[in-house]
Amino acid sequence: MNTEITTRYSSHPEDFKSYPTSEIRDKFLIEDLFKADKISGVYTLEDRLIVGGIHPVHSPVQLEAVDQLKAENFLDRREIGIINIGAKTKIDIDGASLELDHKEALYIGKGVKEVIFHPSPSGDTYLYFNSAPAHQEYPTRKITRKDAEVVTLGSLENSNHRTIYKLLVNSVLETCQLQMGMTELKPGSVWNTMPAHTHDRRMEAYFYFDLSEENVVSHFMGQADETRHIWLKNHQAIISPPWSIHSGAGTSNYTFIWGMAGENMDYKDMDGIKPVDLK
Repeated sequence: MNTEITTRYSSHPEDFKSYPTSEIRDKFLIEDLFKADKISGVYTLEDRLIVGGIHPVHSPVQLEAVDQLKAENFLDRREIGIINIGAKTKIDIDGASLELDHKEALYIGKGVKEVIFHPSPSGDTYLYFNSAPAHQEYPTRKITRKDAEVVTLGSLENSNHRTIYKLLVNSVLETCQLQMGMTELKPGSVWNTMPAHTHDRRMEAYFYFDLSEENVVSHFMGQADETRHIWLKNHQAIISPPWSIHSGAGTSNYTFIWGMAGENMDYKDMDGIKPVDLK
């Protein structure tokens, strides 16, 4: 098999308060998403989201059903969102082919049987994906940055000048529960998602990229009155439970992909927390 998915269990916020750094990293950090000629990732019991990476190098790789799904095909009861963070690549979907360019997104709905990812001629094929349970079939659709709902927020003075690309959200296309987008921080800005927030109606996963080898991001999580942090490198992801804030600051600007699953599709459904109230 070329599809390898491991399982992570849910955690209670009261238990989280006692975790040392090593346990936070073991339970929430995904360090090695891209393996040559593999589809790999984590099946988290936080809303049963799958967070993964696709890295064809020498040959195409096919999306295969994994044991956690108890299904004949990966998308029999699921939808998937894919964002290309590497070179332009070709993807076959039930016999039809399309090309996905750098920082373009692809939605594939429930019921698709065969998905094959091809390596690019440069060998620099990196595709990040989230997959969530689905109750209804929606059509496959590619979303470019021009198709996205785009919002620019923050300021250089507050170190958080950023552009948000809402790619796979219900204001752009129909999905069952999955929402994904991408936030690019401007040069000189390092803070994301500040002021922080939580949303009990859905969980979230963050994936950080566009970071050089010498730069890192400090990601903050936990309940607002007792936060923790861990350090992430380029091409690493973090699972954020519904009760946790999800915010970060880097040693340089960077880009991150946010993905959400849960029962509420309203992007603005957030319980805001003032920075001065964080502890």
